[in-house]
Amino acid sequence: MSEAAAPVASQPGKFEFVALMATLFATIAFSIDAMLPALPAIADNLTPDVPNRAQLVVTSFVLGMGIGTFFAGPLSDRFGRRPVIFFGMALYVIAALVAWVSRSLEVMLVARAVQGIGAAGPRIVATAIIRDLYEGRAMAKLISLVMVIFVLVPAVAPSFGALIIHFAGWRAIFLAFVTFGALATLWLGLRQRETLPPERRVPLNWAQFKLALREILGNRQIALSIAVQTLCFGALFAHISTVQPIFDVSFGRAESFPLWFGGIAIASASASILNARIVERVGMRRIITVTLATQVGFSAFIAAATNWAFLPAGLFFAAYVLWAVSIFALAGLTLGNLNALAMEPVGHIAGTAASVIGAISTVLAVAIAAPIGLAFDGTPLPVALGLMIAVALAWALMRAIPASA
Repeated sequence: MSEAAAPVASQPGKFEFVALMATLFATIAFSIDAMLPALPAIADNLTPDVPNRAQLVVTSFVLGMGIGTFFAGPLSDRFGRRPVIFFGMALYVIAALVAWVSRSLEVMLVARAVQGIGAAGPRIVATAIIRDLYEGRAMAKLISLVMVIFVLVPAVAPSFGALIIHFAGWRAIFLAFVTFGALATLWLGLRQRETLPPERRVPLNWAQFKLALREILGNRQIALSIAVQTLCFGALFAHISTVQPIFDVSFGRAESFPLWFGGIAIASASASILNARIVERVGMRRIITVTLATQVGFSAFIAAATNWAFLPAGLFFAAYVLWAVSIFALAGLTLGNLNALAMEPVGHIAGTAASVIGAISTVLAVAIAAPIGLAFDGTPLPVALGLMIAVALAWALMRAIPASA
C-alpha cells in the first residue's frame, strides 16, 4: 500500500468525477435494490415458514455497512483514500461469492453483513474524496449532482435483478455484484488520483480517534445533523425493505414491481436536480425543514387512507406510488444537505468524520427500519405510521440546528 508503489492515476474532469463518485455511492443502492425482486424466491427457498425474514437480506447488508463505516474513514485518513476503497471492494466481492454459494439464510445474512462492511469503503471514502476537493454549499451541490446519477441505479437495479432471475436464477445476482465491484475498482484505479497526500494523513491510534470523536459529537450542528440523518435513513430503509412485499401482497403487482420501482426512482430524481439548483440560494436548513414537514403530512395521509379505506382501490394505489416517489425525493432533498451540514466544521478530519457520521446514522437507522419492516401485515399501514413518527422527530430536531446553516 506504499505511495511509491501505487500506480499513477490521472484526475478526471468534473463530469467524469461526478460519474465515478456516483458509481462508488451506487455500490450500496445496487447491492440493495437488485436484491428486491429476489425476496420471494429467498423466502421460498431459505425461510418458507417465516417469509418476512427474507427482508433481513436487505437490513443485514445495511447493518454491515454501518459497522464498516466506523473503520473506513479513519483508515482512509491514515493510509489514503484509494487503498481503502480497493480493500473494501475486495471484501465486497469475496462476500458476494460466499453469499452466492450459501445454502442457509443464516450464512447468507452473515455474508451480506460482510458485504456491507466492504461496501462501506467506497461509499464513505467517496464522501471524503469529495470533501477533500469541495466544502460547504459547493459540496452539497456536487453531492446533489452525484445523486442525480446515483438515482438511476435504483431505477434499473430491480429490473436488472429480475432479468438475471429470469435467465440465471436469483443466486446469479451475487455474480453481478462481483462484476460491478471489479469494474468500479478498475475505473477508480485508472482515473482517480489520490486526494489525501502523505503530509495530511492522520496517525491511526485510539487517542486520536477519541479526540476526533469528541470534536465531532461535541459540535451541536454535527450532532443534530447526525440525529436527523439517522431518522431519514431509517425511514428510507424501512420503505425499501417493505416496498416489494407491499406491491406483491397489498396490490398484487409482483410481476410489474421492477417497472414501477424504476419509474418511482426516475420520478424522484427531480428532487436531487432541484436541490442542486436551489441549495446555494435557499440554504440547506430551509430545504430540509420544508421537505420533512411535507413528508409528515403525506405519511399521515397514507396511514389514514390505509386504516379507514376512504379511497377507491385504484386511487389508493396511485396515492401509494406518489408517496413512494416522495420518500425517495426526501432522500434527494435531505441526505446530501445533512451530510454537508455535518461535514462543514470538520474538513481537517474528513475521513474520520465521514465514518462517524455515516456509522452512527446507518447502524441506528437499522434499529428503526428493521422493526418497521418485520411489522409488515400485508398493508402499508405499519411503514406509513413508522415513517410519520420518524420524520416528525427529524423535523423537530432540524429546527434546533442554527439558522445560519
